[in-house]
Amino acid sequence: MPRRHLHVPPATEATPLRAALHALRADLDVPQEFPPEVLAEAEAAAREPRLPDADATDIPFFTIDPPTRLPPPPFQRVASRPPSDATDLDQAMHLSRRDGGGYRVRYAIADVAAFVTPGGALDREAHARAVTLYFPDEKVPLHPPLLSEGAASLLPDQDVPALLWTIDLDADGHRTALDVRRALVRSRAKLDYESVQKAIDTGTAEEPLALLEDIGLLREQREVERGGISLNVPEQEIVERDGHYALTYRALRPADAWNAQISLLTGIAAADLMTEHGTGILRTLPAAPDGAVGRLRRAATALHVDWPHHVPYADLVRALDPREPNHAAFLQECTTLLRGAGYTAFTGGELPEPRVHSAVAAAYTHCTAPLRRLVDRYAGEICLAACAGDDPPQWVLDALPELPKEMADGTRRANTVERESIDIVEAALLRDRIGETFEATVIDVKEQEPAVGTVHLEDPAVVARIEGTAELPLGERLRVRLTQADPGSAKVRFAPA
Repeated sequence: MPRRHLHVPPATEATPLRAALHALRADLDVPQEFPPEVLAEAEAAAREPRLPDADATDIPFFTIDPPTRLPPPPFQRVASRPPSDATDLDQAMHLSRRDGGGYRVRYAIADVAAFVTPGGALDREAHARAVTLYFPDEKVPLHPPLLSEGAASLLPDQDVPALLWTIDLDADGHRTALDVRRALVRSRAKLDYESVQKAIDTGTAEEPLALLEDIGLLREQREVERGGISLNVPEQEIVERDGHYALTYRALRPADAWNAQISLLTGIAAADLMTEHGTGILRTLPAAPDGAVGRLRRAATALHVDWPHHVPYADLVRALDPREPNHAAFLQECTTLLRGAGYTAFTGGELPEPRVHSAVAAAYTHCTAPLRRLVDRYAGEICLAACAGDDPPQWVLDALPELPKEMADGTRRANTVERESIDIVEAALLRDRIGETFEATVIDVKEQEPAVGTVHLEDPAVVARIEGTAELPLGERLRVRLTQADPGSAKVRFAPA
């Protein structure tokens, strides 16, 4: 889980921020430079990748940047994201109508295995890193930029080896056919969400792009039928304004969600291939326990959110308006049901339990971002083998047992980077405003400590801890005073004013 770069400008006031981010990297033992043997292997692979026999360069693929993960929870604290001018492009698509009705989705995924030799220096380094890390001031990539931002990236006007997914849908958006194979592809255009949304809204988009809305809306309807949940609410992000950094909230556009549905469609199709053929690695999320749902019902009552007993949780979430403070606060509480996601590997036809991602409401896997996430390379290889009726390569089978732990460790570090980075930026932004008061909304209260919780400020766009002496009014407006903020040592804290 979709993202735009957060830039920290080289201004004098950014110095404490940069020092704090440097210290964070040291504390987390974040890898920096690639070893010489890794770079040498990357250079050789870039010169002579393993090219596929099939040629699909006649298909006018396009990319939409930035890439999108699962929709974020309310007020998700996004520390950084691939830049809008990103060059590590994992996916390209082409959408078309089928004769007789329905649609064809062609989704090209960067073929990292064409460049990485199993057991080699590049492979070992990728396993050590597991994921790309995004800090506000720099990116720590999974693979050397020579590959991830060059030879292996689906940049416009270059021929690149890819895993070409062809997914046929009927007129209602149900999958009717699926194929995955290696092919050489060529992207024709590098688009961004803003221009995509404008072109679709004004009717100027050509059919392969205009169909993103048609297919996206159909897949959203299928998500509703499954009972899946997308929390399409604002993200907290860092932006540059007139040479200075600032915090703001970014509302997701419809095009963000439609693009996400293409990725979800592919991840669900990949999971189905894996479960049908008995070998794979799934992204799983257990269903929330009854006690968690009961807690949400109590929160709904406290926040004056009408939740009739006959209304399913997923239907309630879709009906909420995150612009309403009490709805936003309830959506924040809903994120507790999305915790506990992990990776589960299986072989020999012994399917895992649980094998469903409860937010997707289907079996699901990560397979669309191999330039930035280790597991996707393995998922792609398993799906290729399944479509060909073959067993997965031995190097894939050998790595499967350890992949869930490697990805868990990498994901944990990435989450820490995001969480701590945004804390540092908030503290840098507010360090000279201690003692000032702000208007805020209480969006979370600790169950065992009702005087401790989380507040959401509109301006500046800050989400931070509040500690008082009396029970906090969940979902209500509150005047708060800034009590601490230091990017080097103290996270932002508020108290009731």
